Amino acid sequence: MSGHRELTVELGERSYPIYIGEGLLDKAGELFERHGISKKSPLMIITDTHVAERHLAHLESVLQSAGFTVGSAIVPAGETSKSLSELGRLTGIALESGLDRKSTIVALGGGVVGDLAGFVAASYMRGIKFVQVPTTILAHDSSVGGKVAVNHPLAKNIIGAFHQPELVLYDLLTLQTLPERQVKAGLSEVVKHGLIWDAEFVAWCDENAGKLLALDSDALGYALYKGCSVKAAVVSKDERENDLRAILNLGHTIGHALEAVAGYNELLHGEAIAIGMIGSAKLAVQLGAPEEVYQVTKRVLSRVGLPVRLPEHLDTDEIMRAMMHDKKFQEGTMVFIVPTAIGTVEINKSVSSALVREIVEQLKQEAV
Repeated sequence: MSGHRELTVELGERSYPIYIGEGLLDKAGELFERHGISKKSPLMIITDTHVAERHLAHLESVLQSAGFTVGSAIVPAGETSKSLSELGRLTGIALESGLDRKSTIVALGGGVVGDLAGFVAASYMRGIKFVQVPTTILAHDSSVGGKVAVNHPLAKNIIGAFHQPELVLYDLLTLQTLPERQVKAGLSEVVKHGLIWDAEFVAWCDENAGKLLALDSDALGYALYKGCSVKAAVVSKDERENDLRAILNLGHTIGHALEAVAGYNELLHGEAIAIGMIGSAKLAVQLGAPEEVYQVTKRVLSRVGLPVRLPEHLDTDEIMRAMMHDKKFQEGTMVFIVPTAIGTVEINKSVSSALVREIVEQLKQEAV
């Protein structure tokens, strides 16, 4: 497949490939067959209302032409679909559609669809196969690594599992229809992968921000390949977040709390994480990191159009309470991923809540 990039998440017998390139939806049947997706049992595509209009019929047609029995289920677009009620509804559709232990769930959409569909696959009949077909920039992060979940009103992703996909099929043409706000939000996780792992890539994102925002195919393909490469390398070393994988949570301790307090509808995930990364950079400087960590983080996130200030109307007490519910809150102390330099972070398990509160208040006054 010339012009396409491929890399592997190395997990022994559960290793799987990530394919990145234009026109890959047209090759879905061939790739599904290559990676052992059964034609004897029905598969079910789970997508959302926005993606269904653009890409569902195309993928259904390609897979049916290749000999697969294909059903589909559509959920409302947005974070609120990551719920136990949607999980129950989708499980019912899977049963009514005749899915069995050899069936496959196909997640066609962004991070919400991937997380939700993956959790349906993880829990249906105690676990069946699934395939990630991401259609947003943000999903280059969530589609890799096997974390699947739904939300609870008190905390994001608190009900979930580790369930690795059989493959990730990333057709860059699906990104061309993304709204501008979704493009910017998606670039948050792209920049994050550089900030935790690769200073040169951060500089590249800084220099190529305009191309990324314009969805330049070469720039976007390279950026997503680099981001997926970082995620794959980290997950290959620490699949279940016992240690190293926690670095992927840069900006997420504050970010997830902001999403919960804002009701999962005011801030997009990438926007909340961007604000969280500014908070982590400010925290880092207070803990002794060079000022450059904050300056570069803020400059690059601003250049790709992301917010750097926390909305003032969000209540600080509620934000702090939401952080206490976060999975990264352990034994009375907050676990923060703190940059020590651009491209390097450390896991700090003893950040005081008083200092975090101070940072949250500072984020409300952040100059734009």
